[in-house]
Amino acid sequence: MTELIAVFRSRAQAMDCNARLRALGVPSGIINTPREANIGCGLSVRIPQNMIARAKAIIANGRYSAFYGYMRVKIY
Repeated sequence: MTELIAVFRSRAQAMDCNARLRALGVPSGIINTPREANIGCGLSVRIPQNMIARAKAIIANGRYSAFYGYMRVKIY
């Protein structure tokens, strides 16, 4: 299954974003950042397909300085 992940340069901000998304009703989760992202932090936030628009709005409003961008990945 292909999913969207939000990639961060900061572990603390990735964890904060995940907590915020979950508190606002988005069933997100923390995953290891794929090597292809070339980001050192190592953690990203997994976003379910049916919640992408809501999650993107929440992340934009969070104004995370360490937010790098979105990446589509295959989750097994």
